Amino acid sequence: MRRPTARAYAASAAALAALLMPVPAAQAGTTASSAAAATVIEKVPYAMDSSNQAAWWTPVATYKGRGQYTYFAFNEPGSTAATHRPAIARRDPDGVWSRLPLLDRSGQQAEFPDDNGHNQPSVARDGSGRLHVFASMHADAWRYFHTDAPGADVTDHAAELPDQGQGITYPIVTTAPNGDLYLAARVGAGADRRPGKLYRWDDAAARWSVVATFADALNRSVYPDDLMVDAAGRVHLLYEWAKAPATGFRHQLSYLRYDPSTGAFADSAGAAVTTPVSPATSDVVQDLTAGEEWSIDNAYTGPAVQSAKLTLDGSAPKVAYRYRSADSGGNFRVYYAYPSGSGWVSKTVYAGGQTAAALGITWDATDTKRVYYVTSSGTDRVFAATQATDGTWTAQSAAPGVSADRLAVRRDSDGNDVLYLPDIAHNALYYGRR
Repeated sequence: MRRPTARAYAASAAALAALLMPVPAAQAGTTASSAAAATVIEKVPYAMDSSNQAAWWTPVATYKGRGQYTYFAFNEPGSTAATHRPAIARRDPDGVWSRLPLLDRSGQQAEFPDDNGHNQPSVARDGSGRLHVFASMHADAWRYFHTDAPGADVTDHAAELPDQGQGITYPIVTTAPNGDLYLAARVGAGADRRPGKLYRWDDAAARWSVVATFADALNRSVYPDDLMVDAAGRVHLLYEWAKAPATGFRHQLSYLRYDPSTGAFADSAGAAVTTPVSPATSDVVQDLTAGEEWSIDNAYTGPAVQSAKLTLDGSAPKVAYRYRSADSGGNFRVYYAYPSGSGWVSKTVYAGGQTAAALGITWDATDTKRVYYVTSSGTDRVFAATQATDGTWTAQSAAPGVSADRLAVRRDSDGNDVLYLPDIAHNALYYGRR
């Protein structure tokens, strides 16, 4: 039986250009462009739950077979308004969508309580074609599902992971060039410390193992943001620190690199690092600024980091992040950072108003860095910014006519940016490609 096709909202650059709205007033060299940013925008043909919103997640995976396949992990509505049911929406190369529910041990679709900002799914595809999903954990024991073969049901495999019985939060996952997977998560629910751990799925052996506790410190909690693997197999990690046990506002955005061929960790300059790192020994991308405090008060209004994403130019890390400084008027501005010498250089991408806790960054052969961000208001809210050789940033709408208020981005092997665009107000999920 043929699966349902998605409704296409735009099929050509001309149609998208007609929908394009002006970029909100920007500062720090960001200018508006009237060129269309996306070539395809489609509504995913399945209902999305309002809980499907996060900044840290990795809900997109792609695979090149007879064409490009895309996998979106998302939350469907549950049996009550306070619950959700995780699933995968798969888009085939011909644009046909199919739905893969996550099944519990009884064979029914798994259902969990809503917990916005925490209970959202991350997905990856291993080298054997198995799909892996981590879903709905906020200091919970593992909630992990995978297929046993391409096309099989997505079933509960939580018992196969190390660290059984531990409280797991913020699982992010990616695929290595050799088909292995790497997973980072915050592990534990202690009041005085919550470390970050790195795990590896050995694709050939079909087995998970612990690589290391990569970050840990007394009175601190680790918030994983993103991870990627370069062509040489080295794992690049991005994470934040917060005062334990937890808070919505974090500090000292940091970077770490792991080389599986040697088992060694290093900073962005290649210097050896002993793990677990602490805030004092981390390779800090965004350090503390004037007036910044370690606080667990979720009404804290001082300087802080909130969300960050990573891409690679070959093996060189490039970072997009949101930071609220003492002089930003309470707004989280968007920054781009890259390593230089023994430290990091940051550039302001967008300072024209408040942004949502959602970012993306990719590396393009023509545009170099593409930084994606979401404004807090407007019909068009998702924008992609690129930088000219003179340092000027130009932003375009990345989802014309769609009021998406969250974002995730992954680049496929054909060099396309695949956009995951939740519209929470309308319980809709959109697919974009540019």
